Amino acid sequence: MAVNLSTTRPLAVVTGASRGLGRAIAADLAIDHDVLLGGRDQQALSQTASRCGGRAWPVELTDYDALRAATREILSLDVLVHNAAIWTAGAIADTPTSTWRKIFDVNMFAIVELTRLLLPALRAAGGHVVLINSTVNASAAAGQAAYAASKSALRAFGDALRAEEQVHGVRVTSLQLGRTDTDIQRAVRAAEMGRYEPHRYLQPKDVADTIRAVITAPITAPIFDLVVRPPLPAT
Repeated sequence: MAVNLSTTRPLAVVTGASRGLGRAIAADLAIDHDVLLGGRDQQALSQTASRCGGRAWPVELTDYDALRAATREILSLDVLVHNAAIWTAGAIADTPTSTWRKIFDVNMFAIVELTRLLLPALRAAGGHVVLINSTVNASAAAGQAAYAASKSALRAFGDALRAEEQVHGVRVTSLQLGRTDTDIQRAVRAAEMGRYEPHRYLQPKDVADTIRAVITAPITAPIFDLVVRPPLPAT
């Protein structure tokens, strides 16, 4: 797939960009970047592009042949934001291996492969990889074993990627978010049988602002890991 975007502005890729958190991140980056809006739904991505700027980049992240084709002509990449993720609840005793595989396919393996494919472009630009993680990676609640494990693996991946790629000028930031006003959080609160109170959660625009602070931090003062929590606890 040819990427015929302006060469006068830096290029960013945001996965899971068709709604919610990904849309807010993409809209903020579009102020001064050309943005590829990654996701599965062409119509939703096109709507986001018309509202926020950027270009729809429909690709199934777990289809590695399609992913390879979609990334082939990205030769220089300034920002890669891994936002796409899935969540499901279930006690370990009730969660089959197929569910674990599905979660890891999206939350871990697709991220590894997309990053691997784009490393030459990131190296060429001295780019920045931002991994949207979760505070559950350090403390898993009952019923969230598979999701929390995938996020723990993602943090380890980020640490290793940073250690390997710093010599190439690629920066890596793991952004560990507390409760955020997203569709996943709605599912979490339903599983917890708790009220959904968005005023108590991080807002997508706040996260987008945080990412901008991360990618514009001085090269001499990089942000490796950042934990961001809402000011009010969930009830």
